[in-house]
Amino acid sequence: MVTAVVVFIVEETIAGAEAVQIPKQRGESLLDTAVRYTEERHWDVCPGTWLEAGAGVQRCSCGDAACPAPGAHPARPDWAAGATGSATVARRMWRERPAASILLPTGRTFDAVSVPETAGFLALARMERLGSARGPVTLTPDRRMEFFVLPGAAAKVPGLLRGLGWASSSIDLTVLGEGAYVAAPPTRVGCRGAVQWACRPTDANRWLPDVAELIPPLAYACGRDR
Repeated sequence: MVTAVVVFIVEETIAGAEAVQIPKQRGESLLDTAVRYTEERHWDVCPGTWLEAGAGVQRCSCGDAACPAPGAHPARPDWAAGATGSATVARRMWRERPAASILLPTGRTFDAVSVPETAGFLALARMERLGSARGPVTLTPDRRMEFFVLPGAAAKVPGLLRGLGWASSSIDLTVLGEGAYVAAPPTRVGCRGAVQWACRPTDANRWLPDVAELIPPLAYACGRDR
């Protein structure tokens, strides 16, 4: 039963059944997509590392042969200071590094709650049945889903979980807040594939939910997924 729901959600959102302006994901450059994020969603963006071809394989531009996230992490320690919400600056950045990944700093216009993919789809199905509000959600090649919520989530989640009878250490649920980031579609992560939207940014989800609205279904789903 859960599998059927998962297939429906993936086809509807990733294939583009929803009316949406950003991003197209296919046939659009990283530059154009990064600019769209700043113009249409008012998100800060930061160019990260990129993939370089060599000896028949794609390696991360950071030069680490064992890089855990090739082509999809900050390129420099002070990356957060270089993030911009200006379309003009973003355009210049990606003209200089057209293959750079697109990183979205968290803790600014949004935080992100990261859960395993199976738990994320279960939670989405539950939210759909209950008519719950949800913001954009990414699906990563590492089989994680990242739910965008209002900033300040990191401080709230431990108390919310305790109220539901869960310890933060007992379920695979983490919050990305100030100082962290998410890799945005259509960033590629090595040979694993590209980050995609499980729930695309639309006018309907422009106003992000508070994390308190999402924690009950997410915690329940993570508990089921243990």
